[in-house]
Amino acid sequence: MTLTEDILATLDSCAAAFTFPMLDNGYVYLAATRLSVYSSDDDWAIAIEVFGFSPRAGIPDTSIYSFGSCISNRKESSFVNETAYQNYLSLNPNNVMTSIYPILEGDWQDVEDLELVSPTASSIEVRGSRIELPSREQYAALGIDLTDSNDIHVFECCRYLAEKHRELVLATEIERRGAISSELNQLLLLDDWLHPNLVEEEVPSENETFRQLAELLASGDVSKYNPTVQGNTHWSNWPDGG
Repeated sequence: MTLTEDILATLDSCAAAFTFPMLDNGYVYLAATRLSVYSSDDDWAIAIEVFGFSPRAGIPDTSIYSFGSCISNRKESSFVNETAYQNYLSLNPNNVMTSIYPILEGDWQDVEDLELVSPTASSIEVRGSRIELPSREQYAALGIDLTDSNDIHVFECCRYLAEKHRELVLATEIERRGAISSELNQLLLLDDWLHPNLVEEEVPSENETFRQLAELLASGDVSKYNPTVQGNTHWSNWPDGG
């Protein structure tokens, strides 16, 4: 098996195990994504960031899905014992998912319904920055159609923040490299790409983006990533998310 085939097989295996990001995840309202690619002479890695809101979680978060030949920082101490940790490693040899919370919990959410923005809130704190909450007109100006004539939903607020304060809601360089060795060099950073539709059973190895990224990683030649189709990672392309 060539390195290109090995990378694609790894990603397909993660998709089959539901550890590859599904952008129309029924539990998460998508707001923003980013993808980064890393390599060294001996190793490779891909990190995919997904910022959004899951009502189950109760607060917006950014999930970082890392894949590669040398995934590290798996937080062994979070497992109940060594056997549990080894079982986890056996099932996830080339991947890990971590979450960060760029938005501070607070009274900006409705205490009666955490899926709504509090009608009395005027601002929100994101990574230490106090950001004024937008008017309904400001949502509309960004193409965010509000679903309720009276209330603002948290996922709609997330989409506004992703449009206006993208760098604050996505991961920092240190955060997105949390499971990736510093010895690997970043080759590519993408804000948009063609993501596989996992619900329709499209796997990474059948997808132009990830086939080209695998060839890029195998060769070290960044020109191998040369998309011929438009990206689809904007939240508006995944209406079933959430």
